[in-house]
Amino acid sequence: MWESLACILYAAVPDRLRTRLIDDAGSEYMIFRAMDYNCSVEFFWSPFLVKLETKDNKTKALELDQLPPMLQRTLGADVLIFNTGHWWTHTGKLRAWDHLEWGGKTVQMAGEEAFDGALRTWARWIDYNIDPSRTRVFFRSVSPEHKSVNWCYNQTAPISRGNIAPWFPQSLIDIIEKNIKRMKTPIVYMNITRLSELRIDAHPSIYTITHEGKPLSKEQRQQPLTYSDCSHWCLPGLPDTWNMLLFNFLIRPLPST
Repeated sequence: MWESLACILYAAVPDRLRTRLIDDAGSEYMIFRAMDYNCSVEFFWSPFLVKLETKDNKTKALELDQLPPMLQRTLGADVLIFNTGHWWTHTGKLRAWDHLEWGGKTVQMAGEEAFDGALRTWARWIDYNIDPSRTRVFFRSVSPEHKSVNWCYNQTAPISRGNIAPWFPQSLIDIIEKNIKRMKTPIVYMNITRLSELRIDAHPSIYTITHEGKPLSKEQRQQPLTYSDCSHWCLPGLPDTWNMLLFNFLIRPLPST
């Protein structure tokens, strides 16, 4: 979504030499700036919303009651957009953390309980730090994947009929919506999930890039079961629609306080 927004704004700036793109620390922090408009669009990658800390013994702890220090840089922003989801469902070797922590102590809890704890930590920070008369806060819903029976390989048209097989736990979606509803800060819940579920044709599939930023080799493209990317999205493409929805919200007046 950030890449799409940066491209849209870059295309609209008359003097593109008066723009800057800053890419720091392997794309975990990126900024697009349009200097003539005093406009900065910043991206901070934190897939759990809470802090993932590498300990002295090289293990990784997901600290459910702590937020990333970078979040302090968002204070005073005109617009904040958050989302989380996919990384919470990873298991085995794909799981990003070795253990969970709360209050500096290792804890054992189910995935849904940990997810709820992280959302509560985030919600408390928003309610305590954000002035809704100054800053609009959005929470974008989960971006769908198309795998298994919804596989994206060789798809060239949106889904037009039939049911879409479940791909993300409804219980986690319920936790997100529950926490947003009980916050005192107004949160715009930007639900892009259903419209995106229909776009089975909008993924890069075998035309994705590797972690090294290179296209798949001919041999890799001949193994779509292994290499098809049915999680990310092509640009131009579906994320541009998400940003059209965002613009629609932004032109509305701020809620009165």
